[in-house]
Amino acid sequence: MVPLRRKYGRRRSMKRREFIALSGAAASVWPVTPRAQQAAMPVVGYLDSRSPEAVADRLRGLRQGLKESGYIENENVTIAYRWAENQPDRLPELATDLVRKRVAVIATAGPPATFAAKAATSTIPILFLVGDDPARLGLVASLARPGGNITGINIFNAELAAKRLELLRELVPRATRVAVLVNPADVWATEPQSGAVKAAAPQMGLQIQVLNADRRAEIDAAFETIGRERPDALFVGTSPFLNGRRVQLTQLEAFQRLPAIYAVRDYAEVGGLMSYGSDIVDGYRQIGLYAGRILKG
Repeated sequence: MVPLRRKYGRRRSMKRREFIALSGAAASVWPVTPRAQQAAMPVVGYLDSRSPEAVADRLRGLRQGLKESGYIENENVTIAYRWAENQPDRLPELATDLVRKRVAVIATAGPPATFAAKAATSTIPILFLVGDDPARLGLVASLARPGGNITGINIFNAELAAKRLELLRELVPRATRVAVLVNPADVWATEPQSGAVKAAAPQMGLQIQVLNADRRAEIDAAFETIGRERPDALFVGTSPFLNGRRVQLTQLEAFQRLPAIYAVRDYAEVGGLMSYGSDIVDGYRQIGLYAGRILKG
């Protein structure tokens, strides 16, 4: 395990991420294949369960990492994007399409896309970015020895759920009831966060009300419930879908005049009250850097 630098912040972000690599170098993880050497312009595959507009800032981080490695999109590298448009059942088909395209490496965002890529190939290198322990998720055998053709970054969003609840409690010291908004469709992200929050809440004297949303209309419905029941604060769980709806969520938070905390700084940048978590854009930059290393063999 090769740890990256860590930088902690209290209000907006906490940069904390971790690379998982075999023997510390890409060259020792995957053998160099003729495919990676034949193309005049190598192709990086990118697989995401969302739509392009939801991750525009993150993609800038990915491109920046590639650029720092010496690769500029459409000049000496091509990025083949595959979007599931919030339809996770499309991911296996899209992953298979990238394999048929014979990309040199596949970058994935979130567990669903990563599992789809892992099922589609055992030879093409896969670089993932997830918010929970990849060994617990079943993506790798262990942190020390991931095994196979897969490695990546854990941005620790799930591990920080209890800390976010604690900060929300400090922000609203008289709070007794907290609404927790999660995406039930993203079980890999939701279950550990919900478990951590439910375990921590009684120690803080808080009652938790869990609200589910995996479509835009369900977000509106959840905030209608919040408007009727008037909890003291809102805890928004992290998932690819919810992160992609951050503008809608922060606008509804402001409309309800409800103190809220989020996992990523993107929310605060579009008007959310407070965030505490990792710098995801920089995580994507690290993925770009590592992809560049793989392209260089």
